[in-house]
Amino acid sequence: MTPHPLLDIAEVARTEPYLRTVGEVFRAFREQDSGCVSYGVRLADGERWFVKEATTDAAQQSLSRAWAFHRAVRHPVIVPQLHRFATGDGRTAAVMPWHHGELLYSPARLRHAGPLARFRALPVPRVLRAVDRLLDAHLAVEAAGFVAVDLYDGAFLYDFDAGELHLIDLDEYRPGPFVLQADRLPGSRRFMAPEEWQRGSTIDTRTTVHALGRAIRLLMNTAGEEPAWRGTAARLALAERATRTEPAERFTTVAELTAAWRGSAHGAPDSAA
Repeated sequence: MTPHPLLDIAEVARTEPYLRTVGEVFRAFREQDSGCVSYGVRLADGERWFVKEATTDAAQQSLSRAWAFHRAVRHPVIVPQLHRFATGDGRTAAVMPWHHGELLYSPARLRHAGPLARFRALPVPRVLRAVDRLLDAHLAVEAAGFVAVDLYDGAFLYDFDAGELHLIDLDEYRPGPFVLQADRLPGSRRFMAPEEWQRGSTIDTRTTVHALGRAIRLLMNTAGEEPAWRGTAARLALAERATRTEPAERFTTVAELTAAWRGSAHGAPDSAA
């Protein structure tokens, strides 16, 4: 059987030149804060793959953490790392399936005209499906004993044609609970819980609940200068409880949040606007 040029390779001297010998590099993502460089690769048989290479020691630490996470957590919504290979400099590159879609994160100047604005204009049932997929994926994360770190809209890949949400770049997810040994965790201020800024604080599933509450608010709001909630008052109350400052006042687990969210579907219908 012919070895797969990406899934069976053990080591390459230089990643991008190798990729160009086995297929077409149709996308390159070079300006990333993570210290990784990523490539979209189309092989001769038409298969498309995503290859993410660490270019710094800090990026390698994050990519190694991601490898451990993907060995422990598998879910259809989470784009998996299927293989990794050495890059000849003591670092690695990870191979993932390519998924069609657009990141819902947009720079501030594009917030009202980019993919997030387009998503917020979708009918509410499609938005609710995306929220449900987000929660379902994090039930698997929680069941495997991991907590969300650095979850934000840059991890939300949405396929507008298929109406499907996928999660990418969950590289900072970690086994929990754990005590924060730094001044802060990596992440977006818009999503982070207060304890993620406090050395010595406990990071646990209630921290994941906070990130999910922020994500729900982001996805369920309207577009525009003054976003408005498109769900029921009961669901808004759930999102607000999930993001309370004090961890003890939030839902204790993702499972508890998810059960409450799904139970609220029996109330008044969400706005179709």
